[in-house]
Amino acid sequence: MRVLVGCEESQAVCTAFRAKGHEAYSCDILPCSGGHPEWHIQGDVTSIMYESNLKVGRPVGAGYDLVISFPPCTHLSGSGAGAFYKKRLSGEQEAAIEFFFHVWYYSHCTENPKGIMSGGRYIKKWFPKLYQKLLANGFPFKHTQIIHPWQFGHGEQKETYLWLNNLQPLVSTNVVDGREQRIWRNFGGKTRNRSVLRSKTYPGIAAAMADQWG
Repeated sequence: MRVLVGCEESQAVCTAFRAKGHEAYSCDILPCSGGHPEWHIQGDVTSIMYESNLKVGRPVGAGYDLVISFPPCTHLSGSGAGAFYKKRLSGEQEAAIEFFFHVWYYSHCTENPKGIMSGGRYIKKWFPKLYQKLLANGFPFKHTQIIHPWQFGHGEQKETYLWLNNLQPLVSTNVVDGREQRIWRNFGGKTRNRSVLRSKTYPGIAAAMADQWG
C-alpha cells in the first residue's frame, strides 16, 4: 500500500507503516529528523497532493492508498487562545485555517489538538466568508474521534482530534495509568523548537495507525 504522511518531519508514522511492509513517505517543508531521508519528500504537501490528484484523476487520497496528515496547530490550538487577537490581525490564523482545509480535502485522516477547527463557532464569528467556503466544500467541523496517548501505552494525556474519511476510528491498544500533562511540562514556555517537539506523534499511536489502517 502507498501511504503519504503529510506535515511529518519526525517520520514516526511513516516508519510505523514501513515496519509493516508498506511503501510509506513522510512529507514536510522541513528536512526529516527520523533518519530516513530516502522516505521523505521535502516540500509543500498541498502541492504534492494536488499534483497527484491531477495525475491519477481520483478524489481523496489521489495517488496514494492512504493519506494521514498532521497540519500545524500553532495558530489553531486552543492552548494559544491568548494570542488569537494578534494572529487574526496578522492574517496568520486565517491562512492556517485555509491550509488545514486544503490538507483535509485530500486526507483520509487529519489530526489536530483541541482547537478552533472543531465546532466551527470561532471561525464563523471571525472569518464568516471562510466559514461559508469550508461549509460549501463539505468540511465537517465536528471531529470524528478524540484520542489520548494513555490509550496507546503512554501515561500522558493530550486531547487530540481526528477527522476521518473512509477510515474506522482507532481502537485503544494499551490503556495505561497516568494522566500527566507531561508534554506541556517538558515543552512549555519558550523552549527551542517547542512546536516541533510538541507535535511529534507518540510511537504507540503511530503503531496503532499502521496496525489498524494498514
